[in-house]
Amino acid sequence: MLLPPEANLFLYPLDLKNTTDDALPNYLTSLKFEQSHLLTDVRLVLGYSAVLIAAITFAFDYKLGWDKTKEYTLWAVLAYFMLNGALTIWIWGIEKGKVFAGEFEDRQITIASHVSKHTPIYKLKVRYKAETSEPFDWETFELSSPFTRWFSADGHFIAKPFQQWLASEIPIVGQADQKHVSGGVQTSEQEISVSAPRRKEGLNNNVVEGTKEGGLSVGTRSRKGKK
Repeated sequence: MLLPPEANLFLYPLDLKNTTDDALPNYLTSLKFEQSHLLTDVRLVLGYSAVLIAAITFAFDYKLGWDKTKEYTLWAVLAYFMLNGALTIWIWGIEKGKVFAGEFEDRQITIASHVSKHTPIYKLKVRYKAETSEPFDWETFELSSPFTRWFSADGHFIAKPFQQWLASEIPIVGQADQKHVSGGVQTSEQEISVSAPRRKEGLNNNVVEGTKEGGLSVGTRSRKGKK
């Protein structure tokens, strides 16, 4: 991702999120994490099925006319709305922003991402199977870090600091990639809030001032305990 000259990261959180979301599964699969594509496959099946029904209905109506197809059209419309309703429920109720679902050494893990509008803070919700014999012993916690940690001033994504952050904050990832585990990551229960800069200035100035004035730490982690 490349931002315009003198870009401000406060203005592009969704673009930064999408780029980071793409990099996260690529990194984990490079560490021999096995990714499950079930969530994506179901979403595609529901979406394409609805489109296929609409296309077939249009074709039959075009060739045979409304009088001969109106009964079938009613059922097709009902099926279309049911599939779209199921797709909406799947995206918002099941996927819930998940960017990775899979396992590592028979231990399942899911990671969901979130970003607030005009706030360049990348937030993750991590849930993975604890390293115990208990079948329902899961670790669930949230962590966050500013995008400026792995994006340069002109919007270039830098993989190494992002990988170091994940390996240092997520134990199961650190187990798979010990060379990227660092001891300099700060952990805190306090939430991060960043206000937009008062005026447009160079990106580096905004980052430095926002860090000093807002008390922005390089990373936070809020543990919710075992579930």
